[in-house]
Formats: sequence, C-alpha cells, structure tokens
Amino acid sequence: MMKTMSGGNCTLNVPAKNSYRMVVLGASRVGKSSIVSRFLNGRFEDQYTPTIEDFHRKVYNIRGDMYQLDILDTSGNHPFPAMRRLSILTGDVFILVFSLDNRESFDEVKRLQKQILEVKSCLKNKTKESADLPMVICGNKSDHSEVFRKVRSDEGENLVSSDENCAYFEVSAKKNTNVDEMFYVLFSMAKLPHEMSPSLHRKISIQYGDTFQQKSFRMRRVKDMDAYGMISPFARRPSVNSDLKYIKSKVLREGQSREREKCTIQ
Repeated sequence: MMKTMSGGNCTLNVPAKNSYRMVVLGASRVGKSSIVSRFLNGRFEDQYTPTIEDFHRKVYNIRGDMYQLDILDTSGNHPFPAMRRLSILTGDVFILVFSLDNRESFDEVKRLQKQILEVKSCLKNKTKESADLPMVICGNKSDHSEVFRKVRSDEGENLVSSDENCAYFEVSAKKNTNVDEMFYVLFSMAKLPHEMSPSLHRKISIQYGDTFQQKSFRMRRVKDMDAYGMISPFARRPSVNSDLKYIKSKVLREGQSREREKCTIQ
C-alpha cells in the first residue's frame, strides 16, 4: 500500500510502512513549536504565538527509499480532550516538552506520559502489537540561568529510568543546544533511519519534487550524501474521520470474530 503526497506540481508515493507520525505535547509556552521549527528549518522565532494545532510533513529520500514524517504540534491548552487522545492513538513517536523554569509544566509532562502509556496500552491490547513506544522527555530552556531552574536533572532522568525506549534531554531551542542529539536518539529508538535527524541530510527545495523519489536522485553539488529531506508546504492534517478509520482498521485487522473492549475516544 502506498500513501500519495502532493507537493506543488509533483506527486510523491511513500510506502505506508515508511510513513510515521511524530506528536509533540506539553503545556503552553514551553517551546514545543520552537523545537519543531528547529527541526524543520533550523530557525528560532522570538515572538510567541499560541498554537492551536499545527501540522507539518517532511519527506525523505534516504539511499533511494522514500520516508514520510508527519509532525503534529499540539496545543498546550488541550481544549478538546478527545482530540488529544486521538493524537496519541495515531502517534508513532512522541516528544513531551516542559520548561526547566516551570514546575507546573513538568507536572503536566508526567500526566501526559501516564496518559500516553495508558492509551497506547489499550490499543496494544486490541491489536496485539508488540511494537515499542519511542518517547523523549525534553526539558527546554536550558540556556536560562540555574537561578531560575525549578526542575532538577535527576527528576527528569527518573521519569525515563525504567524504560529503554524513553530518553531524557535538556535542550535549548533558542541556542540550538542538544536538539539534534535529541532527535537522533528518538529516531534510533524508533528504528528509523538516523539520517532523518536535522543535521544528517541535505535539505532541498520543493522544486526538486518531480525527481525526488527516483532511486538515482542525487544533487551534483553533494556527491557524498545519499539522504535528502523536503518539507511539504501544502500538507494538510488528515481529517478526524480518517484518523478514526485508521485506528479502527488496526483493531479489526487482528480478527473480526473476537469480542473487544473499546478504546474510547472521550
């Protein structure tokens, strides 16, 4: 099965098995969107704009194989709990962000971690999946003075100490400290190509879209690189109905005859 992605005048076909969703969660004003911006374009925006929900898509050609990463940058206010639950159900990898100078945002990450594990455990029981749950807990604003720190490093490390598929990082989106390393570890835990990390592939323009998915695709100026990434500027978040159908298909795929307890979206 192939997923079709349109970008400008080109259409890219990505195998469904190479399509993933990264969900970024956390309280308001902790820097979720700043981390996403660093990942996508290497920039930091000083001006704060509250996020309702932003959706981005990046497509990769890595050694001739196509990959797609959808990024869901969620609202810190979570006015619709059912939407948050659905985002968790459809997520493949997770980044939980708090601010090192805000204790309440750390408490929110602890609640989110618990919710993700509960929701995914429910889905896992229905589908009998054995897949791991890659997750990074990210303490942002490490560039601030230690005087303002409200969360100790060992507290963050304790959240991940019992799970080999969960890692803790203290980063600065503003100074771009530890951001690349954090993504590298996240993708490694998810068994995704490490070239998906921001610094390990060549970023190219949508103008190359027509030839991007060809196995022979190479940029003449960078002969030693075989990994390329391209942001899809016109990507739209799949509809709620599409996400619900996706979850339903995963559950029903494991046998129609067995009675199942529902993973309620509420």
